[in-house]
Amino acid sequence: MKRKLWQDWVNLVLGLWLFLSPWFGLAEAQSAAWNSWILGAVIAVFAIAALSLPQKWEEWTNAVLGLWLIVAPFALGFTAEAGAMWNHIIIGVLVAADALWAVQSLGHGTTATA
Repeated sequence: MKRKLWQDWVNLVLGLWLFLSPWFGLAEAQSAAWNSWILGAVIAVFAIAALSLPQKWEEWTNAVLGLWLIVAPFALGFTAEAGAMWNHIIIGVLVAADALWAVQSLGHGTTATA
């Protein structure tokens, strides 16, 4: 039986932060706010799924979502909004790195409890 990875808890917190960040003034542009709400919720849901039953595909999905967060300010045109842009880029790097770390941990049979 595979156990919960601490990385999944980290991605859950990052997803929740991303979801809440527009209410803290980190996404005034509508595209930035919607991207934060949608991606934050999706990242949190996949983190919860990974906590329930760790699977590599859940981690890979969060890695791809993290990469999208890095590209989103440029693709959605909110680079002029520095707070939202850096929030997306930093959270994206952290989510992608954390998910890839979890994939590596699952691949080697190494698990850690929360």
